[in-house]
Amino acid sequence: MDEAAFYLLAGVVRTYAPCGETPILKVFQTRDHLSVMSGITPAGQLATRTRARALTGLDSVAFLRHLSGYFGSKLLVIWDGASIHRSDEVKAFLADGWAEYIHLERFPTYAPELNPDEGVWQHLKHVELRNLCCINFVHLSVELDLAIRRLRRQSDLIRSFFAGAGLDL
Repeated sequence: MDEAAFYLLAGVVRTYAPCGETPILKVFQTRDHLSVMSGITPAGQLATRTRARALTGLDSVAFLRHLSGYFGSKLLVIWDGASIHRSDEVKAFLADGWAEYIHLERFPTYAPELNPDEGVWQHLKHVELRNLCCINFVHLSVELDLAIRRLRRQSDLIRSFFAGAGLDL
């Protein structure tokens, strides 16, 4: 599992503009963003949760409940050491009997290259949504939702994120 933010500012990548003619993208300057939490499986499945605000410990709990219901079995969740993962809400959730069904492990500190979910963010930001200028959050939300749907249909690509992280499963 991992989290990322998507802004109205375009993620600029290489274009096919003629040499010497720099393309100009006009965007609104804002720090507002959509927060997305995702989890992937070695079988190539992708689950996401999107919010128009910063994610909290309660969002982590809601996502863990969703994953448990979606997969219907015991889960091993590997995530980073973000404060929302160490929150009192997550601790209370596990103490309330969920630790029997969900086992949490933490990635080493400062090791995003080990997290296969980083491949999700790279693909969404630098392939699916490259050079996209959104006029508002509704537009960004629609484009992000479509990009996530396209990615969900590419289970081979999602499985490749584990290989890219050097995890041989």
